[in-house]
Amino acid sequence: MSSDNLKSMVLHSIGGGWGKTSQDQTHTERVTIIRGTDIPKIKSGDYSSLPIRFETKRRLNTRQLQAGDIVIEVSGGSAASGQHTGRAVLITERILKSVHTPIIPASFCRLLRLDSQKIDPAYVVNQIESMHLSGKIGQFERQSTGISNFQFKYFIQAVRPLISSNEAQKSISRFFGLLDDRITLLRETSKTLEAIAQAIFKSWFVDFDPVHAKVEGRTPEGMDDETAALFPDEFEKSELGLVPEGWELVPFGELLTKTIGGDWGSEHPTSTNKVEIAIIRGTDIPDLSYGGKNRVPVRYTTEKKMRSRKLQAGDIVIEISGGSKKQPTGRSILISNELLSRFNSHVVPASFCRLFRPTNIPIGVMLAEHLKLLYEQGLTWNYQNQSTGIANFQTKHFLKSELVIKPPKQLIHAFFEIVYPLVNKTQTQKILTLEKLRDTLLPRLISGKLRLPEAESLVEEVI
Repeated sequence: MSSDNLKSMVLHSIGGGWGKTSQDQTHTERVTIIRGTDIPKIKSGDYSSLPIRFETKRRLNTRQLQAGDIVIEVSGGSAASGQHTGRAVLITERILKSVHTPIIPASFCRLLRLDSQKIDPAYVVNQIESMHLSGKIGQFERQSTGISNFQFKYFIQAVRPLISSNEAQKSISRFFGLLDDRITLLRETSKTLEAIAQAIFKSWFVDFDPVHAKVEGRTPEGMDDETAALFPDEFEKSELGLVPEGWELVPFGELLTKTIGGDWGSEHPTSTNKVEIAIIRGTDIPDLSYGGKNRVPVRYTTEKKMRSRKLQAGDIVIEISGGSKKQPTGRSILISNELLSRFNSHVVPASFCRLFRPTNIPIGVMLAEHLKLLYEQGLTWNYQNQSTGIANFQTKHFLKSELVIKPPKQLIHAFFEIVYPLVNKTQTQKILTLEKLRDTLLPRLISGKLRLPEAESLVEEVI
């Protein structure tokens, strides 16, 4: 361990900013903001949620991030999910090139710029992550107001790099960088497979491309003759316009056997809440969909509530509350056996979500794609009630009013056979395996207890 603390290696450190939503005489500089909640997404290569604001020139000059900087969260955290504040991310050239404006940390974060001649910044971020895995990061947390605050000054005074050699630090950082790149590639592959599934759904059941082709005397593209034969060669009128002949338009709710609100239970076991459950919230849905790291809350409920809400393969969890003026509710996820296997307890939707149980799994796959398309196209806005300032999904109205195309059973089955392998998270298990291995190796390599060649051989065995 180095005898020098992080404070002795700091070149520049300053709190973030928040600016304004629109430009004015002083806030003239368009900037991208990194918040604590954005850090997990940034690490997985997703920059889509970073807000755009306007800042003053002076604030931008003192806070603009550059490659090698660390953004560390200093306020926030979540006691319910066990997520401490103090999350950190290294700013890389890839991040800077992917975002087309200057970047600054948010007001609940801090810029930390270290002397790279004395310490490798990537190693520091890995050491911080190791402290999160062990829970040691909690010693720098204060929760006097109900919100967790990170004691940054105490942190940089108390923490020293566990390995003093700069070259050894860089070697470890390169190792984890390559491992993270592999995980990111698998996540991107998972997203690509889901995009293919969505494209097939839209082509078959929204744009009716195969039917148009047959009407025009052409052979439908991208399918075998047996599948093509399942599509009609005529349209008929419906209340939504022309639909394929013989296909039905039915309310979404008619394709469900059950729908029930979620549960929140209690943080600790009580005389009535004795059953341990993992809870899926709306905020968990993006990470769970693509194999990202996620801290789904573990809580306790009654046997009766657990039985009525326990998720099974083919179910859909939909977020019904918690949106904003810019982001509607309505995010959803199809529950698979693979997803359920990630947890050591029963899994239920959170109280701000709802369980939809389709009549069968093939119908569930089709409905899940329908919900995704609605959300991506912004059509869930049609079912929002924002009278309280929080966007709530009007479930009853949706189940009665949202019409779904229902093709013949044979075609639903053909769609399921093609699409289910794409959305059944085939890449996710590889991602989770590599992430688990990374979390196992991280504290041992960071502390010098494991040699790099040994770690490399362990990863080669998995890959």
